[in-house]
Amino acid sequence: MPETTPERPWIETPLLESASFSKICGCRVFLKLENLQPSKSFKSRGIGNFIVESIKKSSKSSDKKGEPHFYISSGGNAGLACVTASNTLGYKSTVVVPFSTKQYMIEKLKIQGADVIQHGETWFHADKYLREELLNKDSNGVYVPPFDHPDVWTGASTMVKEWESQLSIIDGGLNHHNEKTQADVVICSVGGGGLFTGLMQGLEETPNSKTKMIAVETKGADSLYQSIQAGKLVTLPGITSIATSLGAIKVCEKAFEYANKSEKVKSVVVEDKQAVKALLRFASEEGMIVEPACGATLAIAYENQLKDLIPNLNKDSKVVLVVCGGSAFNLGLLEEWKTTYA
Repeated sequence: MPETTPERPWIETPLLESASFSKICGCRVFLKLENLQPSKSFKSRGIGNFIVESIKKSSKSSDKKGEPHFYISSGGNAGLACVTASNTLGYKSTVVVPFSTKQYMIEKLKIQGADVIQHGETWFHADKYLREELLNKDSNGVYVPPFDHPDVWTGASTMVKEWESQLSIIDGGLNHHNEKTQADVVICSVGGGGLFTGLMQGLEETPNSKTKMIAVETKGADSLYQSIQAGKLVTLPGITSIATSLGAIKVCEKAFEYANKSEKVKSVVVEDKQAVKALLRFASEEGMIVEPACGATLAIAYENQLKDLIPNLNKDSKVVLVVCGGSAFNLGLLEEWKTTYA
């Protein structure tokens, strides 16, 4: 198994060709297994890179008197990524969550070694308390953004070079232009837009990139789709989707810019029921459990929407599904989702 390093508190994840998905879609489908990251989600890359860069800046600064202490207001995957990366690199972290945060997520954070503080009824109140009370009293405190920061995007972008190298190995080496093998299509879920932005950044850095991107959201957490339809950034009145990890009421501006200007991007929305059915089928067929946010991406392949979204795909086309992972579930929730949606 690949290991983390002081410079990189995330791992190179496997890229596996899936016979079942390939049969359904009529092309070669590969699973990029980000659910195997130390924090169980892709956020190990972006938030891990942010923390690495913050440590570098702190070591060069004359203002700081001690080691950086990392603060984040997320009881979900971003919080777990922050804690996991901080621990890997030998630094302390504090997570502030609202009282509405599920107890099983609080326990997961504590098991990883976080100092967990509950405050306020919503994320807004928890974040406000973190910024105004905790950070103001800690000269070594560093605020960790869950998705909207260039260092987070750069961390997520590392996935692109990784799968291109892996595809090249699978295909037997560089092509006749001495270039790595590109994916024809990449499918990823979108919440705040950090993953999507990072992947678009990585594709921009690929010479002669022809890769198309399908950005998937669930209805009720579809801030990117609504923004594209409106031609401007839209703030949702609230999150009504079961996929709470996609629950950003406004996608980051850079994600909107990428999606709005690029003809290679297709924004798609699926229903909660589709996402849950997909994650249950994935658990049954692939033996891996992910959350509904990830199920949204899987639904595009399971329901073979690819042929409508990208009509010119053939049996040799290469499609990468980003299995983004996530920890916002337990067995009780799985049973509840199965009863409600399946």
